[in-house]
Amino acid sequence: MDIINHYLYTKEHEWIDIDGKTATVGITDYAQSALGDITYVELPGIDGQVEQFEQLTALESVKSASDIFSPVSGKILEVNDELTDDPGLINRDPYEKGWIAKVEISDEEEASNLMTADEYRSYLESLDRNDGGAAEAEE
Repeated sequence: MDIINHYLYTKEHEWIDIDGKTATVGITDYAQSALGDITYVELPGIDGQVEQFEQLTALESVKSASDIFSPVSGKILEVNDELTDDPGLINRDPYEKGWIAKVEISDEEEASNLMTADEYRSYLESLDRNDGGAAEAEE
């Protein structure tokens, strides 16, 4: 599984790339693999407010529907409109072209509640040990 070293991660398999007060949010390679082929992305509304670890959006795949949670609180500045016509971008490139939303961070301290890349790798290893390697997306 690909993991980008300078990103931060959640236990629900979202990633965040922070640039000043703007955070780009998406789902991890692990999450997209567990979900299977993504067929629909419900994009959040621009200017909407999100709270850390609360629902940001939802995805549908051939396997299931999954809520996606915001790694930080703030205002939604931009959404990836390309996902409307091509939700499979998330499967093909979850960290670059498959980003979901950009959020203006309202509380920079919340980043301390997230995992570093090394912590996320260890977390994934613990999941594999606990479930015998079966990767299942959370619903």
